[in-house]
Amino acid sequence: MKTVDDYNFSGQKALIRVDFNVPLDDQFSVTDDTRIRAALPTINKILKDGGAVILMSHLGRPKEGPADKYSLKHVVDHLSKLLGRPVAFAPDCIGDDAKNASNNLKPGEVLLLENLRFYKEEEKGDVEFAKKLSANGTFYVNDAFGTAHRAHASTAVIAQFFPQNKCFGYVMSGELASVDKVLNNSEKPFTAIMGGAKVSDKILILEQLINKADNIIIGGGMAFTFVKAQGGNVGKSLVEEDKLQTALNILADAKSKGVNIYIPVDAVVADSFSNDAKTQTVDINNIPDGWMGLDIGPETEKIFSDVIAFSKTILWNGPMGVFEMSSFEHGTKKVAMAIASATEGTAFSLIGGGDSVAAINKYELAEKVSYVSTGGGALLEYIESGSLPGVDAIGK
Repeated sequence: MKTVDDYNFSGQKALIRVDFNVPLDDQFSVTDDTRIRAALPTINKILKDGGAVILMSHLGRPKEGPADKYSLKHVVDHLSKLLGRPVAFAPDCIGDDAKNASNNLKPGEVLLLENLRFYKEEEKGDVEFAKKLSANGTFYVNDAFGTAHRAHASTAVIAQFFPQNKCFGYVMSGELASVDKVLNNSEKPFTAIMGGAKVSDKILILEQLINKADNIIIGGGMAFTFVKAQGGNVGKSLVEEDKLQTALNILADAKSKGVNIYIPVDAVVADSFSNDAKTQTVDINNIPDGWMGLDIGPETEKIFSDVIAFSKTILWNGPMGVFEMSSFEHGTKKVAMAIASATEGTAFSLIGGGDSVAAINKYELAEKVSYVSTGGGALLEYIESGSLPGVDAIGK
């Protein structure tokens, strides 16, 4: 795997695909700069070598071309403060203005190009568009793991215009190394924790994990499909009726391969989807009619925490309940704390997926786990298929 550590960027103009798709408030201020901070080590390495840096990214989902609310100009001041140096901005990502701004950069200078998705050609993976983008630099660095699963012009197509001068940044190499450690070099026991709303979103990853993991913990809304498939009464909890047989197949497959699957035994249920709803804790197989499960119960928390405590490798994707509501966050918080505790005791933990990352950050545990993935969808697809367009373009 070629990374920025394998090159000296002195005199190079490094065109870096970063993931600056960050949330902005009503005043267009960055409210979560996790993805920007993640890219800083790659940027600083190239600058320290004596190279110039040209950054390209997308922001949001603009549908009809350029729109002020999706302009990356809103990120410039925040990025400048984090880098401790001024960042120039090009009001386009291709064309003469962008090319001239890139060509005129001196060593140690940084330029941010305008939103790639202002052009539909970006998401279409258009070769001509990728070629125009490539004119902005002499060396291509992909450091946007969060978009590596998409065959877009800036992630999967552009690399062909840099046959020798291309590599991964630290975000990409760190993500790939962490996933490889979990899937292919995991210390046993390996526990995968799967949460979230739907079984359908996790079928492929569960099928892969059954071949890798010793334990699979299932929580969140998807657990109720498993409960109902086995004959439990789940009230009006979220259930995918068309996935009941799929759930049974997953359970049978796991049993045949000696993999332990842990499903909640109790649940915190509510009479409505509201933080102020009436709640009670019940056996998960006997949820009263008209009530819905919104979190795992205390008995389940203990079972899950005990499994996590004895694990040496941990993968977590998806919350245990509706953790955005304070009444139903306890299970997710308990699991997060158990992972942090196991990590302190020498386990390797990989946190992946937007909601899991949000939970780890909410409970201020990011520094107490081994690795927090910046790309939820990309991480899942990489686990499912073993490859990503943005990775294959550079080569492992």
